[in-house]
Amino acid sequence: MAEGIPRAIRLAILAMGGEGGGVLADWVVDLAEHEGYLAQATSVPGVAQRTGATIYYLELFPKHAMEGRDPVLALMPVPGDVDIVIASELMEAARAVERGLVTADRTVLIASTNRVYAMTEKIALGDGRTDTKPLGEAIRLAAHRLVATDMAKLAERTGSVLSAVMFGALAGSGALPFERAAFEATIDRAGIGVEASKRGFAAGFDAAMRGDTQPEEASAPGLPDMPVPEALAPFVQRLPLPAQGIARLGIARLIDYQDEVYARAYLDRVLAVAEIDMAHGDGSSRLTAEVARELALGMAYEDTIRVAELKIRPARLSRVGIEVAVKDGEILKVAEFLHPRLEEIVESVPRGLGRFLERNALARRVVEGLTRKGRIVETTSIRGFLLLAAVARLKTRRRRSRRYEEEQAFVTGWLGAIRQTAVRDYDLAVALAECRTLVKGYGDTHARGRRSYDRIMGALPKLVGRAGAAERLVALREAALADETGAKLDAELVVLDQG
Repeated sequence: MAEGIPRAIRLAILAMGGEGGGVLADWVVDLAEHEGYLAQATSVPGVAQRTGATIYYLELFPKHAMEGRDPVLALMPVPGDVDIVIASELMEAARAVERGLVTADRTVLIASTNRVYAMTEKIALGDGRTDTKPLGEAIRLAAHRLVATDMAKLAERTGSVLSAVMFGALAGSGALPFERAAFEATIDRAGIGVEASKRGFAAGFDAAMRGDTQPEEASAPGLPDMPVPEALAPFVQRLPLPAQGIARLGIARLIDYQDEVYARAYLDRVLAVAEIDMAHGDGSSRLTAEVARELALGMAYEDTIRVAELKIRPARLSRVGIEVAVKDGEILKVAEFLHPRLEEIVESVPRGLGRFLERNALARRVVEGLTRKGRIVETTSIRGFLLLAAVARLKTRRRRSRRYEEEQAFVTGWLGAIRQTAVRDYDLAVALAECRTLVKGYGDTHARGRRSYDRIMGALPKLVGRAGAAERLVALREAALADETGAKLDAELVVLDQG
C-alpha cells in the first residue's frame, strides 16, 4: 500500500461457543464508533465439538480519513494482512498461525494459553492430549508481538468472563489507538455485569502491561500433599519416597470411592510390591510408584454406582453452573443421557439379585426393554435426583456385587504377574504394571480394554527372558491404545510371533 494512504485496522477474534467472542466483537465495534471510526464486523461460525472456533473479523477505518468517500472493507481476514489476532485458547492461536493470519511483520497476537481439549483428544484410548510446547513455540515465532497468558484463569480468579479479560489484554497491548478510559466506558455502556467485567478487564490489562509473552508449559505440577488418616500414616511412611505422594493421592481417592478399610487394602497391596522392588529393583522404586498409581485407578473402577454418585454431587452441579454462566434468578436444568446395559446393572447390584436378573427371562426382558434406548434423566429435578441417589446408595453394598468380585480377582492376577516378572526382568515388570491402564471405563469401553489386556497377557510368556522384552511390551500396549478395532495390536502380535 502506498505511503500516506489511510488503512483500516484489521482484527480477527477466534473464540469458541460460550466464551463471549460475539460480546468482545460488539465491544470493539462500540469502542471504535465512539472514537470516531467506521467499524464493520462479520463472523464465520465454527463447527461444534472443538473442531473449530468462530472467527469474528473486524475492520476499523478512521472517519477523518474518508474525505467524502466510503472505504472498501473486507468481509473475511486475508492471510498475511491481519493487524491483531485475539485467540481464546492456545490451540486456536496455533490454528490462526496455521491459517496465515499471524505474521511476523505485522500481527499483534493476544492469546490465552489455557487448553480446551478437542473431542479427538478426549476420546483417545490413551493420553490423546496435544503437546503444548510446539504450539507455544509456533505462536511465539510467528507473531510480530505476543501477549500470552492464561486468561481463563484470570477470569476465574476475578469472577469475570473470558471476553472481559481479552478486552483488557487488547487495551493493555496498545494495539488499538484508544485510551484505557475509552475501553472501560464501552463496558459501562453495555450495562450488563459491569463490575465483574471491569475486574476481568483490569486483570487482562495488567497482564498485557507486564509484557506476558511466555505461553505456560503444560508441565506436571508437584503432587499435592494430601492428608492421610492417622491410622494409615505409618503404612505410607514404609513406602519408598517416590511412591509416597502417589499413595497419598490413591488413599484420598479410594476413601472417597469406598471407605478407609478399602484404602488400607490398597496400601497392603502396594507394600507387598515395594518389598519385591527392594529385593529385585534398580533403586529407582519405579515399579512401586507405577503400581501405586495404576492400582488406585483400578480399585476405583467405574460402575453405575460411581457414575450416579458423581453426577449428583453438589460440586459438580456448581461447576456446571459456572461453566454455563448461570446468572442470578436463572434456573439451571441438567439433563443426563444414561444408557446402562443389562450387564452393567447385573454387575453393580448384589450378586443374588444379579443372578436373578440373568436367569429369569421375564425380568431380563423387562430390564432390557427399559434400557434398550437409554433414558434422559434430569439431575436437577426431584425425580431424577432421587433416582440417581438411589443408585448411588448401593455404594454401601458394592462389596457384595459381582463386579467387585471380578475386579478384585483381576487386580490380584495383575499384581501376581508383576511380582513373578520382577524377579526375572525388572523393566518388563514396570512395563507390565503400565498395561493396566488399558482396562478402564465401563460398558463397551471396559470390555474392549479388557480384551486387549488379556491378549497382551497371553503374549507375556513369549517375552520373558528375551532381549528388549520391556520395549516390546510397551509397543504392544501403545498399539492397543492406538485404535479401538485392535488392528494395530494384531499386527504387533504377528511381528512378535514371527520374531
